[in-house]
Amino acid sequence: MYDLDGKVALVTGAGGEQGMGRAIARRLAQEGADVGINDVVERRGGSSGWAGLPDVEREIAASGRRALSVVADVSKAREVDAMVNQVRDHFGRIDIVVNNAGAIAGRDRVPVVDLDEAEWDRVQDVNAKGTFLCSQAVARILIAQGDGGRIINLSSVSGKRGVARFAAYCASKFAVRGFTQALAQELGPHMITVNAICPGYIETERVVEIAAALAPEGVTTEAHHEAMRARTETNTPLGRVGNAEDVARTAAFLASAEADFLTGLSITVAGGAVME
Repeated sequence: MYDLDGKVALVTGAGGEQGMGRAIARRLAQEGADVGINDVVERRGGSSGWAGLPDVEREIAASGRRALSVVADVSKAREVDAMVNQVRDHFGRIDIVVNNAGAIAGRDRVPVVDLDEAEWDRVQDVNAKGTFLCSQAVARILIAQGDGGRIINLSSVSGKRGVARFAAYCASKFAVRGFTQALAQELGPHMITVNAICPGYIETERVVEIAAALAPEGVTTEAHHEAMRARTETNTPLGRVGNAEDVARTAAFLASAEADFLTGLSITVAGGAVME
């Protein structure tokens, strides 16, 4: 549907078997882009046979596109600069970055009065600072190339409305939306668009992490996960939870020429569960 032939994309947080990053990387490749894929570790979660980044790289290669895996921590400026330069040097350019990497849910999902400062910092470092560092590094290359580009940031519906026990996460995702709008204004004169995607409940490994963190005493992670899923289906007008491909389709659209005149937006992907 979208012609990304000749384009090069970098997708962070792409190593999860069920993750949005993997789905986005695969979809951009299907649309014709060569793709650099990143995660903080080579292998992140999944079935016993899941190899992480190497498997995603093989999937992209099987679609006829080139791929490059880079392990880097997006919260570390030196690692981000090295990653971005490696992708640019390998492919000869960068046209698109999708800032998908996110902090693992866990001890941050508590009431504010119980929230440890280190947990607050960890979430901000990955979700907000990581988005800043990757956007900054890629924007410098896009400006130097002089022919436009795309920056796509992953926020959340929790970046549009607060949720109890999600304060650190909400703060980081509200920050991503504000950063997106500010950067869109700065980069507009260079024909670089900057947009955010705000997913709702998306069935990935992260939902299991959230269920484990929020499950009441005496309730298993599996039972709480199923309750979360059922509640979301009931409260969603389109009658189902989201999947990674729903987000990937939106990312592919924003990366394409079809979105040439869209910038500074935060697009909700939630089946109508959140309408703003």
